[in-house]
Amino acid sequence: MEPGLIIVILAVAVLAVLVVVLLLRGEQVMGRLRHLAEADHATGDRLNARLVEQDLALRKLLADRLDEVSKRVSDGIIKSTDRTTQSMTQIQKRLAVIDQAQKNISELSTQMVGLQDILANKQARGAFGEIQLNDLVSNVLPPSAYKFQATLSNGRRADCLLELPNPPGSIVIDAKFPLESYNALQGAKDEAAKTAAGRAFAADVIKHINDIAERYIVPGETAEQALMFLPSEAVFAELHANFRNVIERSYKKRVWIVSPSTCMAMLHTVRAVLKDVRMREQAHVIQKEVAILGQDVGRLDSRVENLRKHFNLAEKDIGDIQTSSRKITSRVDRIEQIEMQDEDSADAPGPPEAPAKPRLVHGGDDA
Repeated sequence: MEPGLIIVILAVAVLAVLVVVLLLRGEQVMGRLRHLAEADHATGDRLNARLVEQDLALRKLLADRLDEVSKRVSDGIIKSTDRTTQSMTQIQKRLAVIDQAQKNISELSTQMVGLQDILANKQARGAFGEIQLNDLVSNVLPPSAYKFQATLSNGRRADCLLELPNPPGSIVIDAKFPLESYNALQGAKDEAAKTAAGRAFAADVIKHINDIAERYIVPGETAEQALMFLPSEAVFAELHANFRNVIERSYKKRVWIVSPSTCMAMLHTVRAVLKDVRMREQAHVIQKEVAILGQDVGRLDSRVENLRKHFNLAEKDIGDIQTSSRKITSRVDRIEQIEMQDEDSADAPGPPEAPAKPRLVHGGDDA
């Protein structure tokens, strides 16, 4: 056989072998590529599933946290609202008590009468002293401040008993009207008759003073003084003008002689004292209620401050949640970008490998 033919045959055989090898290697490469593609696809599916699970978990955690914060804020607002409502109710009750106390003070003022009611009673001036005294007292003082025909512990009955707080205590007013001796004094024609009538008039008044001091000044029950009411201004003026010794005797016995005008002034003073006592009592109630009101306002302010702290804390928690949400969203975006880059690199085909060039075998040595 010729050497050239052998070389051709060998070359064809080598080419056939090379073709077979290339085909085998191509199938391996394709198998690897398919394997890599399947692996990348499986990895992408797992990554997507994991991302979905993480996203769901984060969404659930975020929703739970928001529900918890919302519940805390709602509970805090409800509790604070209830406490505020209770405080406002108590404040309204305290204000109602204060209004009632002010109403009582106003009622005390309306119970008093003016001076004209006393001066209008001109017909009673000539009547018996008790009628004049009753009119004066009943027109000036409230009914709770006096008693007519009051019986004392010693069995004596007073024309009027002024019930005053201690001191000075209850004061007795007894009406006396030495009309006969006064008329005799006024009707005396000469100095001798006038002197005798004056002595009789002084004796009558002193007897009344002694009787009042003995009967109506009761230690431990009444005040240390009493009042003798003279229903005539003329008799009162006569005593103070011409019978100074009688007035001094009344001072020693602590029996004060009063006329309708001076008794009216005295009763107005008593009314002012009673009004002051009642106002002091009502003022004590008002001060007590105002102090309680101040405490309620202080508690309300403290609860408003606590409510403000709760709102600030809830605002801070919501801010932290929003920060966490932004971070989570940013991480998800970055992960999605990484996933898109992986898919793009897997879809792009790689450069083909260059086929091996066949080599010619020279058989010069064999030839």
